[in-house]
Amino acid sequence: MFTTLQKSTGWLILTTLILFLASGFTPSFVIGVAIMAWLVVIIEWNRLPATSRKQACFLLVVGIAALLFSAQNGIFLGWQKIMTQNLQLLPMFIAVSFLALANPAAKDDNLPTGKRAMVITAFGTNLLGAVINLSILFVFGDRLERNNTLTKAQAILLARSFCAASWWSPFFIAAGVALTYAPEMQYHRILLPGLILCVISICYSIVEVGFIRKSEFTGYPVRVESMTVPLILAVAVIAGHYFFPELGMIMLICIVAPPAAILLMRGRPRLPYLHEFITYRINSTVSQFVLFITAGVFSVGITSVIQVYPELFNFAGNTFSHGMFAIISALLIVLGLIGVHPLVGISIVSPLLLPLHPDNSRLAFLFLTSWSISTGSSPLSGVGLVLTSRYHISPRSILTSNFHYVVAMWLISNAANILYFG
Repeated sequence: MFTTLQKSTGWLILTTLILFLASGFTPSFVIGVAIMAWLVVIIEWNRLPATSRKQACFLLVVGIAALLFSAQNGIFLGWQKIMTQNLQLLPMFIAVSFLALANPAAKDDNLPTGKRAMVITAFGTNLLGAVINLSILFVFGDRLERNNTLTKAQAILLARSFCAASWWSPFFIAAGVALTYAPEMQYHRILLPGLILCVISICYSIVEVGFIRKSEFTGYPVRVESMTVPLILAVAVIAGHYFFPELGMIMLICIVAPPAAILLMRGRPRLPYLHEFITYRINSTVSQFVLFITAGVFSVGITSVIQVYPELFNFAGNTFSHGMFAIISALLIVLGLIGVHPLVGISIVSPLLLPLHPDNSRLAFLFLTSWSISTGSSPLSGVGLVLTSRYHISPRSILTSNFHYVVAMWLISNAANILYFG
């Protein structure tokens, strides 16, 4: 039975995307998205690489154990939460995988190299990623990868440069979360320190990769042909966000990316190439399905355990001092590194900090800082899972390569908090 279904995996994946688009009009369709996603995981499990299965098993076993422990202690967040955590990202992976249709038929062996290519790639990732979000990693990563992987230098620079946009981009989900959990935040007050930290983060990474590690670096080509797809995506997403602000960024990307890729696809005639892509090549997203879904179970499990012990997060009788900023930011970063989505940590600490009547802009800066540092450094963040599942970067390598970066940017962020917010 599974062998028969495996022949239709690509079409099941496409159905997942279609149901997600339909859920924008009928929210109940999200259950169909979950069913399709889990079905793809079950069908393709035996065909996954051994490393992906081991990582997924670890996340699933620990997550289920945490859920059982929490349930025994009276905390259960619901089956829908367990089954749909991280689900909203999977349709985006499917949508942006269509962009491969617009890539050159052969890899360009004359990609730019050296420090100039490093600088352009880093700031290009940040600026374009600030608009089209996580899809920029696929656009740049798929062009740079060789033998389905990236070099350590490329992985470090792409991840950190992209996540640094969390400090300043209003298009990032991080900005929406900050506004939600620090409701009186004034965006113009966090823009300057955010931009400064963003530039420091990128420059730190360039110096580390290019001058300390002295790694050879192959960058993204800034030519009309290579920039067409990311620029069309950026313009379309900005226009869509302006005219349809009620649509989220992920939904906009899912709506825009496939038609844009089909319009710009290089294969002719289009229909046979598209059929071949859906039947055989779209299956490249299966690893992301497995890791994101099992990481979702893990995240909900850790969140449940945290809620079993709320006294550990009780700040009554304190003030929102520089010391508390340092402690809470460190706590949120550590939670992010072990796989707890930044939204989860922020949603836990915000209700505990707001009664202290903090400066909401400073509180938002705290949230954006923890978001940017943790997501750019964790193998279990959305960015980290893309690197591990799509480009086969070792989770251990991601952690060890970023430890000093986490400490340095945490210290710099705390200095910025003291100097800018007083």
